[in-house]
Amino acid sequence: MNRFDKFLYGFLIGLLLPVAFMWIYLAASFPDYAGFGNTLKMIFPSVILGKLLLLSVFPDLILCFTFYKFDRFRVAMGFMCGGFPYLIASFFML
Repeated sequence: MNRFDKFLYGFLIGLLLPVAFMWIYLAASFPDYAGFGNTLKMIFPSVILGKLLLLSVFPDLILCFTFYKFDRFRVAMGFMCGGFPYLIASFFML
């Protein structure tokens, strides 16, 4: 059960980190930021959302390779599995 818990920690952080990164990126980049939901509604049918999703996976990849370097393979696998839905969605939107 201990191994699964380590995977679960990485998986949950891997699911939440891209959303947090998108929120921070949108709030810092656009001067007329109207809120996270409104901005996503504006860019939803375009290719820009796919690029934003692809950009949001990078923090997961950085953490995955960092934990892999320190021999924390289960947590690194959790980060990778948590980032896959965003990666797959970004490929369909490009």
